[in-house]
Amino acid sequence: MKRKPALIKTYLAKPAVVRPKWFVVDAEGKVVGRLASDIAMILMGKHRPTYTPHVDAGDFVVVTNVEKVVFTGKKWQQKRYTWYTGYPGLRSETAEERREKDPAAILTEAVRRMLPKNRLARKMLTKLKVYVGPEHPHQAQQPEPLELGRKGTGGSGRPLIGRNS
Repeated sequence: MKRKPALIKTYLAKPAVVRPKWFVVDAEGKVVGRLASDIAMILMGKHRPTYTPHVDAGDFVVVTNVEKVVFTGKKWQQKRYTWYTGYPGLRSETAEERREKDPAAILTEAVRRMLPKNRLARKMLTKLKVYVGPEHPHQAQQPEPLELGRKGTGGSGRPLIGRNS
């Protein structure tokens, strides 16, 4: 008599079961794109083995010293941010002008554009806290320091969370 093989069920995380953690990242001297890519992965929850696409399983990320991020090449002068105001014509500014006005907007926009384009992504983006300077008001949550935005991520393509760096 042959036995049927056991079915392996796929784990689907439930919103009530997911316990978010808090991480703090120092952005001083980090390249914007690499840092934003790692932050987007954490906000989506792709660093967890229990990642579920339709559930907000990500963690909170507090970024400090955001005014000290860097672009490679001549992007400070050549990169342009363009938006539509609702009136005729487009507005635009260079990355250098945006850094002088609102340095947090550079990293926030980079992360927002790396998240999925849906309602869940807008909820994920609220878990990103970006601050100019080394101070932040989230000490009560006891955020763990995290090294992100490095060129080598250990070969797996994911941020080094919970692994020896």
